[in-house]
Amino acid sequence: MGRGRKIALWSISLLALIAVIFAIFENAYISKSKPLIAGEHQVTFVDQDVVITRDKDGVPHIKAQSDEDLYRAQGYVQAQDRLFQMDLARRQASGRLAEVIGEAAVANDKLFRTFSLRAAAEASYDGYSDQAKAVLNWYAEGVNAFINEAKDTHKLSYEFKLLGYEPETWTPEDSLTIGKYMAYDLGGKWQPQAFRHWALNAFSEEKAKELFITYPENAESIMTANKENQVEVAGRFLPELSPPEFNGSNNWVVSGEKTASGMPLLADDPHLGLSTPSIWYQMHLQSPDQNVGGVIFAGIPGIILGHNEEIAWGVTNVGPDVQDLYIEIPHPSEKGKFRYDDKWEQAEVRDETIRVKDGNDIPFEVVVTRHGPIISDVIYKEEDPEALFSMQWTALEPTTELEAIMKMNKAADWESFEKALENFHAPAQNFVFAAKDGTIAYKANGRIPIRKQGDAQLAVPGASSEYGWEGYIPYDELPRVVNPDEGFIATANNEVVDDSYPYHITKFWAQPYRYERIAEVLREGDEFTAEDMMKLQMDQKNLYAAEFLDSMIGSVEKKDQDGNYQESIKLLKDWDQVDSKESSAPLIFHKWMRQLQFEMFQDDMPEDVFALMPGKGQITDELLRKGYNGEASVWLNEQKGVDQWVYSSFMNAIKEIEADFGNKPEKWQWGDFHQLTFPHSLASASPIFEKLLNPKKQPIGGSNITVQAAAFKDDGSVNHGASWRFVADLNDLSKTYHIVGPGQSGHMKSKWFHDQAEDWALGDFHETILTGEVSNGSVLTLKAE
Repeated sequence: MGRGRKIALWSISLLALIAVIFAIFENAYISKSKPLIAGEHQVTFVDQDVVITRDKDGVPHIKAQSDEDLYRAQGYVQAQDRLFQMDLARRQASGRLAEVIGEAAVANDKLFRTFSLRAAAEASYDGYSDQAKAVLNWYAEGVNAFINEAKDTHKLSYEFKLLGYEPETWTPEDSLTIGKYMAYDLGGKWQPQAFRHWALNAFSEEKAKELFITYPENAESIMTANKENQVEVAGRFLPELSPPEFNGSNNWVVSGEKTASGMPLLADDPHLGLSTPSIWYQMHLQSPDQNVGGVIFAGIPGIILGHNEEIAWGVTNVGPDVQDLYIEIPHPSEKGKFRYDDKWEQAEVRDETIRVKDGNDIPFEVVVTRHGPIISDVIYKEEDPEALFSMQWTALEPTTELEAIMKMNKAADWESFEKALENFHAPAQNFVFAAKDGTIAYKANGRIPIRKQGDAQLAVPGASSEYGWEGYIPYDELPRVVNPDEGFIATANNEVVDDSYPYHITKFWAQPYRYERIAEVLREGDEFTAEDMMKLQMDQKNLYAAEFLDSMIGSVEKKDQDGNYQESIKLLKDWDQVDSKESSAPLIFHKWMRQLQFEMFQDDMPEDVFALMPGKGQITDELLRKGYNGEASVWLNEQKGVDQWVYSSFMNAIKEIEADFGNKPEKWQWGDFHQLTFPHSLASASPIFEKLLNPKKQPIGGSNITVQAAAFKDDGSVNHGASWRFVADLNDLSKTYHIVGPGQSGHMKSKWFHDQAEDWALGDFHETILTGEVSNGSVLTLKAE
């Protein structure tokens, strides 16, 4: 027998052995840890009996006789279904993953220790009202009741066994830290400043100009500071730890004047990373003081998005500039001192030693200046740097979002809801609102800084008091719309103000195509129903192609003298510009658009800087517009003009498609490349875990610029999109419509683990009731002692 065959047989045998061991482990341990969802269960943490009914989709309906017991039961139920997810979330945000995962998580821990989310959460707790603190503590009591129960009965979920640890006691600060992590995931903008700082020092000023949304020509001192005090960017950051550039979302609300029932309709689908389990957990909470349903992040009490018996609401990300970089000048010999107004000022230096599973502790210090933590030496510490970046961020200040959630859940009209939003500081969100009294409304809500100088496109000098923040946009002057004449309000991370607005929000809005499509449908239609709103959430019309495709085809036809690409070009010309999974044209178009970015920028910058580069899509769009309008461009000149750039990108895109899918364009399909995935955090550990924990990939339509958001990686994996879909008809708030992909449960043996993955792909919504009795539900009664 040859050596290669022996190795192959040995590998097969090893995999078979692993499979047998896992099967034994599964039967002996995994099934044992499934949560109790039916019967009577004697507990000590509630004062009166609490009834928990899980409906056919796994949504828990909790009915308690007081808010105290309601929040205790909420903590218990979330822990039943999602404890491992909750524990990883608090560890990641606190910079404590390496303790249970090992050396692979050290870079993550350094980043989050530096960003100081935990410290910000602890400071926030002190600012909460006694009532909010009570809610956080009641919720923690419920979580801890489940943790203790699972430990005592050896029923902790299998993930803890695999990693060899047990969860610690849950605290109110844990919930707030997870909230701060969501602010991190949704409220960025320091990366664009770091990139532009690099570009100013790497390229000529003329070439760098074209990488700005608008070039800050009136801020000469800021430009000078960025050129004279260079901070290392290449090799200093890990782009893979940055949140997605546009954690987008769609939401809209339609007036009763444009609906079949004469009452408003509301739709919301926040776009975040797609994962197993979902980032969202859907619940229905009922006590004598409230009756509210919707979703919340696992690990946090209340309902953040949803409805009660009188109102409904949803959000998209505003995406304002709330993170500023400062160029700090360190003392040449005295550690922890930085120049400020011709003096040397001592920064806070915190010992953040990182414990590592199966390894030695890693000494690590976090340095915090008057502006915020030093972030540019997290990965690599230079001995004597001439300049460093610090970061100021609204979410690092004490904030009170839970206070807002509690008030939102009990609000009954726009006045009380808007009053609740005063406590919602970070991340800044576009709230849309509808009420049974017929009101529709919108508010861009959150703390948005007012700057002494600059427009947040570049890092500013940290050594001068002439720069920095001088408060926030006044609450009463934040963008706001109530009952507009147009009959609807919609947002999709698009620009929400015009040039007349007196304050700076950002210059870095999402591409407008999702918003334009939503507005197009809502303007043209009438007599809308909830079914129409669900259909619009699944809309795959591509307005990106509508703007550029004809011109780009013209470029190819000019250069393709031999007619080598006639078949592919005909497919694009005949395309209905819908990103359907069966069509070949979307595959060509999206590969082509992405190749334009690679051709233009990739060779001009280090790999990590290219990955860090913000707004590749927006900048590419502007270069295409310049080229087709005959405007001058350094970047286009280096590509020998727009036609050559577009043609070269097309050739390379086709070459890549042919390598993967053959040379017959009529057989290509968007869904062969563009495939939905909900990856589990443990799936990458082995192919066996991947098969067991991830739902099967499936072809999917839509894209990153369609209303049915389905953003994809370079390998075609769809890993970002509508993490929750929600539609409410204010004519009947006793029921609403939802999809939580891939399912409600975090337990692999639960029937609700992946049951909504296909629903997500097909747009099959489930109905959830707010009033009345759940039919055919699994009823668990927590019996008070």
